[in-house]
Amino acid sequence: MLDDASTLERPREDGFAGVKLSGDVFGALINLSGRRRFTSQRVVLYAVLASMGHEGAVATARETLAQFREAHLTLVEGKGGLPGVFCAQLRDAYFGVLQGDRVIRDFIALAEAALDAIVGGGRGAPALLDELVRSGTALLSVLNGLTLVYEEQSKRHAQLQKRQLQVMMGDIKTIAKQARMVAFNAQIVAARAGQAGKEFSVVASSMTLITGEIDDLVHEALNGALAA
Repeated sequence: MLDDASTLERPREDGFAGVKLSGDVFGALINLSGRRRFTSQRVVLYAVLASMGHEGAVATARETLAQFREAHLTLVEGKGGLPGVFCAQLRDAYFGVLQGDRVIRDFIALAEAALDAIVGGGRGAPALLDELVRSGTALLSVLNGLTLVYEEQSKRHAQLQKRQLQVMMGDIKTIAKQARMVAFNAQIVAARAGQAGKEFSVVASSMTLITGEIDDLVHEALNGALAA
């Protein structure tokens, strides 16, 4: 069984501070959130088939429910490099307005009760199954909403990474420009020194060429970042 929701709610700062995120991590989170949609409906389908006496349907329903539960726990608590609830928007979606965590837990409990009743031939099995079907339909909108939050946070993270890259490249460009000025001034000093400064002049000229190449590379990188 899932732990109480209150044990999963951890205070975090808004944004991504202290959380290791990447495009691959967001891809995994979005896929896992999408998997909950698929597995939730598969649970309902095989519960219905189980009520009709289809062989193996109960086992498949229980296995799928376990996958659904595991995906939810991973997304809320974090596991295998995935961060769990890492921002205010997700915290609100799971424990605030959308109440995603409560809705999902209620669905899991209802599915377990319905499957137990079907296996035991209980008189309440049909009513529980009807409730599960209705719950599964309502659950879809909640799961869609949760997946949308992950997609929005992924876009936000990509935009943040782009801005950080632009700032970093801008800093490198400024440093390269300053280094080029130093090298240019060094060439002037070397020229004034005559024969004694000839060797130093060669080094200064090389510095000018290198900083020029750095400037060109940064310019290309900045243009690429802006076009992305």
